[in-house]
Amino acid sequence: MKTILITGSNGLLGQKLVNLLHLEPNTKLIASSRGQNKLAEIYPNVAFAAMDVTNAEQVEQVISELQPTHIIHTAAMTNVDDCESQREECWKQNVDAVENLVKASERHGVHLIHVSTDFIFDGENGPYAEEAEGNPVNFYGESKLAAEELVKRAACKWAILRTVLVFGIVHDYGRSNIVLWVKGSLEQGKQIKVVNDQLRTPTLAEDLAQGCWLAAKHDAQGIFNISGEELLTPHQMAVQVAEYFNLDQSLIEEVDGTLFTQPAKRPPRTGFDITKAKTQLGYQPHTFKESIAILAGQI
Repeated sequence: MKTILITGSNGLLGQKLVNLLHLEPNTKLIASSRGQNKLAEIYPNVAFAAMDVTNAEQVEQVISELQPTHIIHTAAMTNVDDCESQREECWKQNVDAVENLVKASERHGVHLIHVSTDFIFDGENGPYAEEAEGNPVNFYGESKLAAEELVKRAACKWAILRTVLVFGIVHDYGRSNIVLWVKGSLEQGKQIKVVNDQLRTPTLAEDLAQGCWLAAKHDAQGIFNISGEELLTPHQMAVQVAEYFNLDQSLIEEVDGTLFTQPAKRPPRTGFDITKAKTQLGYQPHTFKESIAILAGQI
């Protein structure tokens, strides 16, 4: 019997994990987040614990009381530009919180599964394998790399799952993603500018949830890349969305990143080699086109 505690259960990945695991046999699921449980009405039988991961005492109290076998840590500050301007808050949420979870996991013998990002890399040599050296170009990436170092030194079982450009539809949140943005804009006849000089392996949130579950199921240890398999520019993604929904592609203007001024620098070419996750965990992501179809069914 596995007892899995999910941090950040109100977020996109957290919600997908609850949906995936709430009926999984021989698995007790505990959702947790800083705020109230947004999934209470949808999954009334899933246990919930209020837990602010930046509060060390609260983390210790919840973990000692509930005794999870695994923690899947999805909670993080992920808005890259906010992280650049609010560095103290970013460090608190992305690094101090991980330190709290590591210490509690060590004390109670918990297997910690930590979700990280392609933004720990500078984007000069993507796609990356697990062994690649981190060299972030923005503060978000710095915070996530520092968190990885904490996990790597942990005296408990641990796995780091790195992912890329996660997209999906979230319950009761109003959060957009590239598919919804392109679809909505083109349906309204709006001209949109989409960059062609950044490369990513975009990841369906359901696929990332599956990867997290496979890591817990197999008690996986070490670093695993969990993302989509296709290396695409945002412009290529936008064109695929327009094709799928039969919308006017002439409204999509291909531009390069110099047109946009953003507080945080973006790595130009990331993406992942996911061979290890496929061979060791049995991970199998959807294609981007299949992912659009899944989202279309949820809209």
